[in-house]
Amino acid sequence: MKQNISVLMSVYKNEKPEYFRAAVNSVLNQTVLPEEIVLVRDGEVPDALQAEIDKLLSECSIRIKYLPLPENGGLGKALNLGVRAASNELIARMDTDDISVPQRFEKQLEEFNLKPNVDVMGGQVLEFEGDTSMPTGKRTVPTSNEEIALFLKKRNAFNHPTVMFKKSSVINAGNYSDRHYVEDYDLWLRMLKNGSRFENLPETLVYMRVNGDTYSRRGGVEYFRSLKKLEKDKLIMSVISLPQYLGNVIVRYVQCVLLRGRMRKLIYRRILRK
Repeated sequence: MKQNISVLMSVYKNEKPEYFRAAVNSVLNQTVLPEEIVLVRDGEVPDALQAEIDKLLSECSIRIKYLPLPENGGLGKALNLGVRAASNELIARMDTDDISVPQRFEKQLEEFNLKPNVDVMGGQVLEFEGDTSMPTGKRTVPTSNEEIALFLKKRNAFNHPTVMFKKSSVINAGNYSDRHYVEDYDLWLRMLKNGSRFENLPETLVYMRVNGDTYSRRGGVEYFRSLKKLEKDKLIMSVISLPQYLGNVIVRYVQCVLLRGRMRKLIYRRILRK
């Protein structure tokens, strides 16, 4: 049975064809199927990946809205375009290397029906490297609107690949912006200031793929600068106070610049995933 849901995916050149195939299959194997998939190709991709895309376009029983961009413009721009192109009010984000549990959309739809005032609904994730039956970590996020609003003062309160949101609420907050590394966090903060309502389900909705590069990408000077700018935005929007801003920036500096390699990985898995 299909429901009025659009699934938003963005794929780019570094994605592995087999990961893309597994992610799409997890959408097609949902207990409640979406009406359409909005697939943004963010720039040219290798032939093997393009072949997987072409196969999906020719064989998929669900309507595909395919938006191939000639050049890579970044995730924020790709998602901005995808949101505007989506036909339905409810949009489910899906990364092209993760795997949604079969009941994900069903559970989120049930909760939206029970709480129609909610604008963004996410859930928990289990991280894995090779096999979903052997998860390597879990990122637990708060569930209630009040807890999420408080959590956003310090850290991102959503697992981005799990969210389902209302298109109109996202558009009213300005949609995704070109904010490298923090496209989603930036959006949630603007939605918070707009009065949006948030919720995370306590169940695991997505298996998130990680590898050796996952934690190295969450560090470095450029990543720190992006997070520092986000903290300044929080201060300007009065989401946090000046002392909170200074404390957050110090934590971000340690996380991104001072911590290296195995130590950063250990901190993420033992502390930041709680």
